[in-house]
Amino acid sequence: MEPERPRAEATPAVQLTADQGNEPSAPPGLRIGPSPGRGRGVFAARAFAAGEVIERAAVLVFPRDEVRPLAGTLLDNYWFWWDDAHNAVSFGCGSLYNHDSPANARFVRDTVRQLIVFVAARAIASGEEITINYGGDADGSASVWFNVM
Repeated sequence: MEPERPRAEATPAVQLTADQGNEPSAPPGLRIGPSPGRGRGVFAARAFAAGEVIERAAVLVFPRDEVRPLAGTLLDNYWFWWDDAHNAVSFGCGSLYNHDSPANARFVRDTVRQLIVFVAARAIASGEEITINYGGDADGSASVWFNVM
């Protein structure tokens, strides 16, 4: 018999004041908000210069075999290719950046520190949605597995 896992206690909704906002928290300089037609997205809360690091997001690396049961599910859209034998889920805002081609940001795998580093591919204005190209290169035209909006 498998031991019972700890469960989070249900708590009443926290009352926030207007200045505390209603969106999830994000790393400094970023804001998570609604992205028309795409659900949530990551937005610049300040300007970023081309080449500037936007976020260093920790990842959970796992064997590729463990993603097969997720095929066709919502979770199947939120992992990154890590290497020939592994995939990774990004924490922070990492799994919330939407796709665009060309994108205004790129991502780099740091396999030693187990991070995905998101970097501005061009200048990004405050308020602009930050996007990555799911095919890899920010300017690349590799096909993706969904219909692009």
